[in-house]
Amino acid sequence: MFEEGQLYSPVTTGEDGAVTVHLGDDHPGVNDPDYRARRNDIAAVALGWSPGEPLPRIDYTETEHEVWRTVCREIAPLHEKYACRAYREAVAALDLPADHVPQLDEVTAGLQRLTGFSYVPAAGIVPLEEFYGSLADGIFHSTQYLRHPSQPLYTPEPDLIHEVVGHGNLLADPQVAAVKRAAGQAARRMETKPGLQMVADVFWFTIEFGVLQEEGELRAYGAGILSSYGEIEEFRSMQIRPLDFAAMATIDYDITHYQPVLFAAGSFEEMVDVVGGFFADCTDETAARMGLVEA
Repeated sequence: MFEEGQLYSPVTTGEDGAVTVHLGDDHPGVNDPDYRARRNDIAAVALGWSPGEPLPRIDYTETEHEVWRTVCREIAPLHEKYACRAYREAVAALDLPADHVPQLDEVTAGLQRLTGFSYVPAAGIVPLEEFYGSLADGIFHSTQYLRHPSQPLYTPEPDLIHEVVGHGNLLADPQVAAVKRAAGQAARRMETKPGLQMVADVFWFTIEFGVLQEEGELRAYGAGILSSYGEIEEFRSMQIRPLDFAAMATIDYDITHYQPVLFAAGSFEEMVDVVGGFFADCTDETAARMGLVEA
């Protein structure tokens, strides 16, 4: 189970209106004043946006474009080797640029055409009920900043590369998009904190870090794996278990490290049917039967 103490880079607004992103002591950009100022500015843009307004566009720097190009160049061959077929086909269908950082309205335009999803800006971590509940409406909350350029293939937190290379491409697949909508509907059904956390934990071990069997090999469909240059090369060496929602909802996990335990579906079709079925049917009573109790 995820512990709130693991939250990274909280965002605060001072009495003077100044927005501050609080980077952890081990963050690659913690000692870079220019990067920290950039993070504050981008977070302020997200906080200043209101639904119904045009999506804010960020004037990305050449350094940020180069981070995006580096990741796209290095991770593409790993996707061919390790990603499930549905993801690879979704990447081709969405056809995002590899030579520059896409804006949220570009991602939205492509997804609207394919699955009806839209992206909206987030300054940082979004509360569970808002993030998951919005999926029911076809809305995905996305950060707009990029990782520190000193380590373009690593990030300790979800950045735009995770949100778009991972989730955006997944959302271009209609069946995955339907599973995510079902997760959002499940979150909205929950009236208890354990019920909502159960949805979040199952989502973590499926949509974020899910793997499946395909053509005799273990392949990834989870956004957290598919957007991580390091983790995509390591996931096959982790402890692999069959789908087990009760275990997903009760096992301890750390969001800041590689996931040592992964749960595999027998096929993409099984993932859609079984994971989607869980989200479609689960209730607060499901959480109670798993032994989850109100904190």
